[in-house]
Amino acid sequence: MFQSSGQEDFLSRRCIWVNGPVIVGAGPSGLAVGAGLKAQGVPFIILERANCIASLWQNRTYDRLKLHLPKQFCQLPNFPFPEDFPEYPTKYQFITYLESYAKHFDITPHFNETVQSAKYETFGLWRVKPFQQAVLFPLKSSTFADGLWLPPAKMLRRWCQSLKVHVLPREIFGKSTFELAIEMMKWLPLWMVDKILLLLAWLILGNLKKYGLKRPCIGPLQLKNSQGKTPVLDIGALDKIRSGKIKVVPGIKRFSNGRVELVNGEKLEIDSVILATGYRSNVPSWLRENEFFSEDGIPKNPFPNGWKGKAGLYAVGFTRRGLSGASLDAISVALDIANSWKEETRQKKKTIAARHRRCISHF
Repeated sequence: MFQSSGQEDFLSRRCIWVNGPVIVGAGPSGLAVGAGLKAQGVPFIILERANCIASLWQNRTYDRLKLHLPKQFCQLPNFPFPEDFPEYPTKYQFITYLESYAKHFDITPHFNETVQSAKYETFGLWRVKPFQQAVLFPLKSSTFADGLWLPPAKMLRRWCQSLKVHVLPREIFGKSTFELAIEMMKWLPLWMVDKILLLLAWLILGNLKKYGLKRPCIGPLQLKNSQGKTPVLDIGALDKIRSGKIKVVPGIKRFSNGRVELVNGEKLEIDSVILATGYRSNVPSWLRENEFFSEDGIPKNPFPNGWKGKAGLYAVGFTRRGLSGASLDAISVALDIANSWKEETRQKKKTIAARHRRCISHF
């Protein structure tokens, strides 16, 4: 059940019964599930809080952004990238791809609908309460991230590294590092693939410790699987670190007016701070269920079993395995919903037929 509570709808207490699943979010994951359900003939609706699909990509990314993995590992189910796209599509090419995806599968989300709450009711249905919001035009992060308004004299940047991180080359021997790792994992154990990747990274990138970059004790693939922490693929930052245009400093202890104190006691004069802290799931703020998701908004069951919960609750795109992981989840979810849908449809037809026979017999 989808309960709409915009200003006009609130006065009339309008309630819409949806004959199918409700998908929250019109990003790549939501579009992929919608396409899968379309192919199976299952009706659905998509609620999107922004005024466009893939709002994160359209409104919260900088203009120079490119996919960091080859396009074949980033495409959504049943719709490859155009052949003339480069191996690493740009932000705008990826947005164009997603818009074409939605058009191809005839997916029309309900925009400007923010989900306030979602609760499983005792009578066996989900009550999803959204509200319509005014269309806003946020300041694009690219305006800042591209450095368009930073004074030229202040372009000496410092990279604060409070945690250890793996840095790998984006390509090794002309092949994507990610693709190479996948090929090796078909024949070698994970720990050995990690050893090989780190050796190759040392040969190509050199010893990064002298620049202040410290590696974790756990290998990059094992760290990704166990903690969801993705290694950094270098596309030019190391050259700027070596040249001194970017200086790596230890963690931050505290901020003061125009200053920052580092954990080693050093104090720096600063004009601006970029909090490159990533994103956090907001699911716990509106989902009235605490068994499936953790407090961090991530499914408690590890990959590949984190896509299905109880009572018709599903999660797509929380695998920490990028677009390829989201696509795998979307395929599993669409098939599972379609099987349940078809079974329910068969049962309904049997019930209707039985009632019809009883009516004829009684007559």
